[in-house]
Amino acid sequence: MKIGSLIYPDVCPFCGRVYRKGACEECLRKLRRTKEPMCKKCGKPVQNEQTEYCPDCLERIAQGNCWYEEGRSLWIHRPPVSGSIYQFKFHNRRVYAKYYAKEMSERFEKQIRKWGVQTIIPIPMDRRKKRKRGYNQAEILAQELGRMTGIPVETRLLRKRKASVPQKRLSRSGRARNLEHSFEVERKTTLPERVLLVDDIYTTGNTVNEASKALKKAGVDMVFFLTISIGQDI
Repeated sequence: MKIGSLIYPDVCPFCGRVYRKGACEECLRKLRRTKEPMCKKCGKPVQNEQTEYCPDCLERIAQGNCWYEEGRSLWIHRPPVSGSIYQFKFHNRRVYAKYYAKEMSERFEKQIRKWGVQTIIPIPMDRRKKRKRGYNQAEILAQELGRMTGIPVETRLLRKRKASVPQKRLSRSGRARNLEHSFEVERKTTLPERVLLVDDIYTTGNTVNEASKALKKAGVDMVFFLTISIGQDI
């Protein structure tokens, strides 16, 4: 056994207890996986099979302002998932990305192949925030997913061009305004036709939508997304 493994043993990414097989059985029983019925666009739970879209996607479609094709998430954003992501984002638990990416790869690889994804792109952070935190959790997750799927990861194509107020502090309408024109694409001679955005949490979808808008206006044909967790309206 390596000395490093004695100092930093493998732990359950949800409760933090020493466990060398991923998530412990107790935490696995608490997870709520995303499943049908779900929104045909973002994969958020909906009330019944007759409901095609969640309220956020339905509003974007009606306004002609839905820029992503489709997306999926592993789990509903509630404990213990919410606590795990908090530790991943703010307390340097970067090692959790390996577990999240493994779950994404195993559960969604067929979907990723069906989408025809050519490049994985993490949702970027503005430079000041990234310097302060020391890392971009979406980038670490994307790199792990790329390693497991063999799909190239592009971390410099999409850029966060302005700082924004944390989304959780704002109302639903305020979140959309807060992110307007906040992403831009670094110009390249050729862009991938189909890309996969990767982020930690999908709430109202404004972040993914604005990033997708920037990519499509630059010439990307289709944008899909995967996140660790997703909120719920029901």
